[in-house]
Amino acid sequence: MENGNDPTSGTDTRAQTQGVTPDHLPVFSASLKQRLDFPLTWRPGEDDVFAWKATARAKLHALTLQQPDDTPFTPSTMASKDRGSYVAHKIAFNLTSDSRVQAFLLVPKGEGPFPAAIFYHDHGSQFDIGKEKLVEPWDDDARLTSAKAWTARFFSGRFPADELARRGYVVLVTDALGWGYRGPLTYDGQQALAANLFNMGSSLAGLMALEDTRAADFLSNLRQVDSTRVAAIGFSMGAFRAWQAAALSDTIKAVIAVNWMATAKGLMEPGNNHCRGGSAWHMTHPGLMQHMDYPDVASLCAPNPMLIFAGEHDRLFPLASVKTAFQKMSGVWDAWGVADDFESKIWPGGHVFEAVQQDYAYDWLDRQFDQSKA
Repeated sequence: MENGNDPTSGTDTRAQTQGVTPDHLPVFSASLKQRLDFPLTWRPGEDDVFAWKATARAKLHALTLQQPDDTPFTPSTMASKDRGSYVAHKIAFNLTSDSRVQAFLLVPKGEGPFPAAIFYHDHGSQFDIGKEKLVEPWDDDARLTSAKAWTARFFSGRFPADELARRGYVVLVTDALGWGYRGPLTYDGQQALAANLFNMGSSLAGLMALEDTRAADFLSNLRQVDSTRVAAIGFSMGAFRAWQAAALSDTIKAVIAVNWMATAKGLMEPGNNHCRGGSAWHMTHPGLMQHMDYPDVASLCAPNPMLIFAGEHDRLFPLASVKTAFQKMSGVWDAWGVADDFESKIWPGGHVFEAVQQDYAYDWLDRQFDQSKA
């Protein structure tokens, strides 16, 4: 045996005495992060932006581990509530070949066709309500009480989807798997759900991506909707869902993303919520970081307009990392020749989507869709 392979011949007796940090990071996490070079990042002067988008989108779709789904939606109305300028419907439709789900569909009164938005709810580790976080429920006192508490905490007491419907938009909101009528899910149960889907050849994050694009397609094909004016909107995990769906689908023509953006390296730091597991499973595509970063995925929305918010004091998303991501994304819209169609804004507060932010975002969307002239 050569000396280099003989364990009795060496004099260096050092060995690791710890493998995992108190934050559940491997002790070699810094080395792993250093090796991330994101080969599918768009690089100025090196890549044709058209070809880059096609290649990166195909890779993202492959990483979701989902197959195309053309199941007929076959919608039906379960209940309706007149809310003055619009009608709130509780509907059922085939979200995928495996899931027929409940949803809220808000439709303005009048002839149409109307601009529309698919509104994606957040995570928040509260699973009893999903779509009810955004649309005021009726005939369900328990969920109404929970929803009102949620809107008071994050949305200035407003139901953001109802506010948009009052402006003349058709709005669709569904429950993500595990929330509301598609639960019950627990915080600890998220890991088991993700593992079980992996063991059956699927992916929790990938399934959410498929369902979210399918929901956008359903909305776009409604007779009341102008398919050239369909937006994706979301807060927190809903923001992740919004720019991810727009990255994967040409159905979505504009994006409003509130409080979910940073670089992977910036998020994978001791103490950050992203390192805790739990909610991260809904946003973890195995192998994604070997190819592209979060701002790279969001940049696949270009050249369509995007408005993206962050909170200066949002403890979930470190401000320096947010700014790096925004700068990276801005460069992609500039490469498309539509720099003015990307707007990022850092608000002085935290992890919220308050009334003033909602009004700013909806005014922006009106301008994108010329809704003020409709």
